[in-house]
Amino acid sequence: MKPVVAIVGRPNVGKSTLFNRLVGGRPAIVEDSPGVTRDRLYRDATWLDKEYTVIDTGGIDFETKENIITDKVKEQVNIAIEEAAVIIFVLDGKNGLTESDKDVAELLRKSAKPIVLAVNKLEDFSDPSVYYEFYSLGLGELIPISAAHGMNTGDLLDEVVKYFSDNECNEYDPDVIRMAVIGRPNVGKSSLVNKILGQDRSIVSDIPGTTRDAIDSRFSQNGKEYVIIDTAGMRRKARIIEPTERYSISRALRTIDNCDVVLMMIDATAGVTEQDKKIAGYAHEEGKACIIVVNKWDIVEKDDKTMKKFDEDIKEELGFMTYALTIYVSAKTGQRVNKIIDLVDFVAEQHSRRIPTTRLNEVVQEAVLLNQPPSYKGKRLKILYVTQVGVKPPRIVFFVNDPNLLHFSYERYLENKLRESFGFAGTPLWLKVRSREEEN
Repeated sequence: MKPVVAIVGRPNVGKSTLFNRLVGGRPAIVEDSPGVTRDRLYRDATWLDKEYTVIDTGGIDFETKENIITDKVKEQVNIAIEEAAVIIFVLDGKNGLTESDKDVAELLRKSAKPIVLAVNKLEDFSDPSVYYEFYSLGLGELIPISAAHGMNTGDLLDEVVKYFSDNECNEYDPDVIRMAVIGRPNVGKSSLVNKILGQDRSIVSDIPGTTRDAIDSRFSQNGKEYVIIDTAGMRRKARIIEPTERYSISRALRTIDNCDVVLMMIDATAGVTEQDKKIAGYAHEEGKACIIVVNKWDIVEKDDKTMKKFDEDIKEELGFMTYALTIYVSAKTGQRVNKIIDLVDFVAEQHSRRIPTTRLNEVVQEAVLLNQPPSYKGKRLKILYVTQVGVKPPRIVFFVNDPNLLHFSYERYLENKLRESFGFAGTPLWLKVRSREEEN
């Protein structure tokens, strides 16, 4: 898991400006009015070959009378602080030290986390007396910066990465298959992990929400290395009450981001729910290989048509990921659990599969001959050539005469032809369309 850096401070000190500077681009809204950022915003970044995740948080305002919004902001900030390996405390060098800064400092001091002070909105660092007053906070190293102009942000990051542990920075070996067990609370995630590991690694309980954090377990099987991660159950937002649960869910989502294969667990007694769709949709959007694990199959009343009917329901409810493989298990009794790792190996291979450019073009040319591309106002789509540009998931680029001529239905046709020829079972395919001019 990448180390997390939380950017914290009172409103309007330049937290989002610094966030944008560190991650590149402008993902955070930046305005002069305080309180624009209310929720946490996560982005990955790199410094000195060290990858980390940076969180932008809402401004902590101790002076404003508390209301629902300020309460929520403080809750989000507390979650970010709990999650962080290092905290960047942003201060306003133009306006000087305030009582609100001291209140925020007191909050951060209780966290016992490493803290780096970033005194922002300075452009002349030659006179230390301008920012010396901030040392009175007694919170660690102080770096004067200008986030808006990118001045001294490198020195700031040099200080931040000193606190990264080797365990946080070192990813698992590329050959290690990382799988995340995801789903709603109480669908049997921890029971499945325990059964696969053959030991009680995770707490198992009928009480939803027992697993509060993502739990990594490394193991070997048939000469291969795996990491299986048990995640907290993800409930609908309206049903999340405790701040610790919000923290657990954010960790679960980041676990999905960092895995290769997701085991999407569904309760056979409940069928596919709306929340199942949302959880599976997140994994799909992140391009993860997926196996749908239908649990509690042992307690479902069955006849010879039950599994076929359930298959049809899954395809209908999770129509956006028809590529996913499905297995029916009982984590409690161990029914078919021993077959899951074989499926994981298979979909991980498909997720990493590369197809030679010549073979891709042969298949696409044949598909075009069988079904001519659409035309619009007398102009017909021409597919000039195709190439694969990445894996995990497989990413394929179509160079065409005019990208606007490719209708989504024809794109789906092409995807189906690629799957017929090359498999790609269990993995999404990311198809990109570009004009010939974008080639170079």
